[in-house]
Order: sequence, then C-alpha cells, then structure tokens
Amino acid sequence: MNSKNLKELPGKTIERLSQYRRILFNNLNEGKTNIYSHELARVMNLTPVQVRRDLMLIGYSGSQSKGYIIKDLIGLIGEIIDSKHPQNVAIIGMGNLGRAITSYFAGKRDRLSIVAAFDNDTQKTNRIIAGIPCHHINQIKEVVPAEKIRMAILTVAPEATHEVAKKLIEAGIKGILNYTSVPLTVPEGIHLEEYDIITSLEKLAFFVKEDTDSQYLQE
Repeated sequence: MNSKNLKELPGKTIERLSQYRRILFNNLNEGKTNIYSHELARVMNLTPVQVRRDLMLIGYSGSQSKGYIIKDLIGLIGEIIDSKHPQNVAIIGMGNLGRAITSYFAGKRDRLSIVAAFDNDTQKTNRIIAGIPCHHINQIKEVVPAEKIRMAILTVAPEATHEVAKKLIEAGIKGILNYTSVPLTVPEGIHLEEYDIITSLEKLAFFVKEDTDSQYLQE
C-alpha cells in the first residue's frame, strides 16, 4: 500500500488497527503464533467481515487454515500507524487525570513518548511528576519547539481549554487529544481528537436504561 493510500485510511480503521495490535501483543505474550479473524472480532465486538476488510485495506490477508501470523501482522500495523522517527507528546494539566495518563502510557510505545508536562500551579511546576518534568504553562512557547513536541494531551479546566489550545498551536503543535468537556475548533492542518467521558457515559446509560428501569420497578 503506497503512502498516498495510507493517508486515505478512515480514522475508525486507524483506531481499530491500534486495538488489533494490542490484542495481538496479548496473544503473542500468551504463546500464540496465529490468530483468526473471528477471534479478533470476538474480542472487539465486531464481525469477522469487518476485521478482514480492515486488514485487506492495509494489504494483509491470512490463510483459511492458519489465519493471520501474529508477528507479521504486528509488524505491518506498526509500519502503517507508527512514525519512522520518535514523536514527542506533552500533557497539559497535571491533576489526577493528567498524572494517571502519564503513568499509564510510560513505556507503552517505543516511538511515542510523553516528554513534558505543563501546569499553572506553581506547587507542581519545576518538578518531576510521574517521571517527566513539569513546566509552567507560560513556557509552552519555549519548551514545545525545544523538545520537538508535536502532540499534546489536554486535561485542563474547561475555562482554560481554548486559551491553552491556542498557545499550543502557536508553539507548533500539530495534534491535540482533548480530554476536556469543551469542544475545540482548530485550523486546517491541526489534527484533533476529542474524548468526552460524559457523552460516552450517557451513551452507555442509554443502552442499559431499560435494565435500570426494570430493576427500580421490581424494588
């Protein structure tokens, strides 16, 4: 698959490739060498057809008798979604969520590293928190280019979201993962992913509300 076609891969396909890889790593660590589409589909709550379609998009097909070779598929997914060079990430806001994300992500990917944090609380700045240096938020303009940071994770208070995002973009950030409850609008050329835990929880509540209502009626 050439680089032009890779750029045309749907965002949802990229998400699933990342998830497939995590599952494949788990299976490899358990001693498995091969896996079938229906096994990946079951873990992901997908159809085997969807799995096969995703993998065909990246030019990989298994055999009917042995399925997919796990090591080969891990390698191919890595070639597609990983950068050839290390990419640095900053986390903005070192409250409970920021520290938890930083600690969880440490060492998970060789070419993707959280290398700096920013906060406006002087009790947190100029310190090492969760293994990385924490700078004052006013230092974004200097630290981001100096550390070659290309992406940022936002975990700041809602009222600070727009101002901080503007600082990051002006400093050269090209990708933002927004964990705040405030939707962002970014210029062309800036990649934005928004994770709204309230919306996700309300979606979940919608699907379980009949069971919840039934439980209350029985009490």
